[in-house]
Amino acid sequence: MDEALLTAFQHGERLALARLLTLAARGRADEFLTRLPLSPKTSRVVAFTGSVGVGKSTLVGKLIEHVRSRGQTVAVLACDPQSPLTGGALLGDRVRMPARPDDDGTFIRSLAAAPGQGAVAEHLPAMVRLLEAFGFEVVLIETVGAGQGDTAACALSDVLILLLQPETGDDLQWEKAGVLEVADVVVIHKADLPGADNAVAQVRAALDLAGGSSVPVVKVSTKTGEGVVALWDAIAKVPARLRTFRDDGGELVRLAQAEIARRYQRTRTDPRIGELLDFWRQGALDSSSASSALLRLLSEREE
Repeated sequence: MDEALLTAFQHGERLALARLLTLAARGRADEFLTRLPLSPKTSRVVAFTGSVGVGKSTLVGKLIEHVRSRGQTVAVLACDPQSPLTGGALLGDRVRMPARPDDDGTFIRSLAAAPGQGAVAEHLPAMVRLLEAFGFEVVLIETVGAGQGDTAACALSDVLILLLQPETGDDLQWEKAGVLEVADVVVIHKADLPGADNAVAQVRAALDLAGGSSVPVVKVSTKTGEGVVALWDAIAKVPARLRTFRDDGGELVRLAQAEIARRYQRTRTDPRIGELLDFWRQGALDSSSASSALLRLLSEREE
């Protein structure tokens, strides 16, 4: 790792931030995260999830404007569907957010999210850590269109916001079994449309059934501006949860897993590893013993 790049990052150079985010997105955060000075975690990390077309990007754009009007810095990690051709982000989210190159207090990054990752991009925890270390006061995460089981954003954020919209119908029944149960705030978006009050009543009933009667339900219309300030006030009142990737060593475990996989790929032709795998498959070694032996072999090869 280029020391000049880390120095530039610590001096607040956005180009250095962008380059380190690219490395993190490629799974190379282990090369530099441990070399960054630890700092108090003062950022507020807020994740927005909901089905396709509910207006997550538009709402995040309005909140960027509100956060900046309060004098706070804000960074956005917008997870877009992964292109089947290039593997990159389709950039659908970013075009609906305010872009001001002259505003050093705003940073927006689009990320490709592959299917099966809980509607978020891979290596997202390391990227959040970078934005915190850079000093952004607010970090907003936007998921791709999420279904009932896509709750990964909950563990990555201090506050999880679920967006629904009027006239959802049976979709509300489908949502409430999963994401609704872990949401900290529920937004009825596009509240200027007919049926907003009915949607609020449906959500409150579903929350009562799920034991979440204290969860705020806020009507918001980015078209009229209704509810944007009230939503941010509701977010500010939610106690920050313990982010699992940050507070219980989850990110360190992921980095260790990546290192083990790297070492295994380099040493898989070692005949001792082949023998060990055969013993395990035949039941001569239990999984715990075989795993310990494999770790010892991998460590020996790196010495």
